[in-house]
Amino acid sequence: MSYKSIAVHLDTSERAHPRLELALQIAKHFDAHLTGVFSVFTPDPRSFYVMAGTAAYYPDHEAQRHERRAAIERLFRAEATRARIAADWITTDEYANIAVPRIARCTDLIVAGQDDPNDPEAYVGEHFPEDLVMSAGRPVLFVPYAGSFASTGARVTVAWDGSREATRAVHDALPFMQHAKLTTIVTINGAKDEPPGSRIPGADIAAVVARHGVNVEVRDITVSPGASIGEALLSHAADHGSDLLVMGAYGHARWQELVMGGATRSVLKSMTVPTLMSH
Repeated sequence: MSYKSIAVHLDTSERAHPRLELALQIAKHFDAHLTGVFSVFTPDPRSFYVMAGTAAYYPDHEAQRHERRAAIERLFRAEATRARIAADWITTDEYANIAVPRIARCTDLIVAGQDDPNDPEAYVGEHFPEDLVMSAGRPVLFVPYAGSFASTGARVTVAWDGSREATRAVHDALPFMQHAKLTTIVTINGAKDEPPGSRIPGADIAAVVARHGVNVEVRDITVSPGASIGEALLSHAADHGSDLLVMGAYGHARWQELVMGGATRSVLKSMTVPTLMSH
């Protein structure tokens, strides 16, 4: 099993270049085809016609957007050529929450960025990361907006709770785990529902992963009631030098609102290492 078709979402944010560099590194590692998907937030021009003093904003914004798109496209093509990676480029004017998940469905992995509250250019759509992981049907590798990442997947932390989402994430991340020096299956309070002397929490899925040639260990973390599971996972990853966190993404639509699980929401907001999520 391997990733052979990878896509990376690109925009005009400050973190677009580091995100591209990581995607190129992964594509090179797996000898995969890389697709650059350029999609940014595009305001409805009709909204400016009813706002005094904004008539010139839309054409000016469009001109800047085209300049920045051309710059990131040149960078993408030059870096892919330099790395000798087969690549293509897609520019879409559709809303990112519609276009990017649709393109992602024809990939093995999509690389996207964490929301950056300090960079307006990072906003491409309402709840874009959440919507992407919930609707793409493919694993999403989120790159934090803070920090630099020389490697991804050398030491992997996997969050395991026996759910469908966690199962999907484990199997979607197998290509990373097969190349990792060490993969740690982490359960949170995993023994609380097990009778005394029962099997080690996470041991069953660790056995499945090990049959794929993965060097794997199992750890159970105990946290106090009410503590953030997402923060516990991020702390474990930091304490053990992990450069990739793997977890299921939990959420559902409630009327018009997308409601995410607590651990998913916490990690999407505060991630410190690249995080692969599957739903």
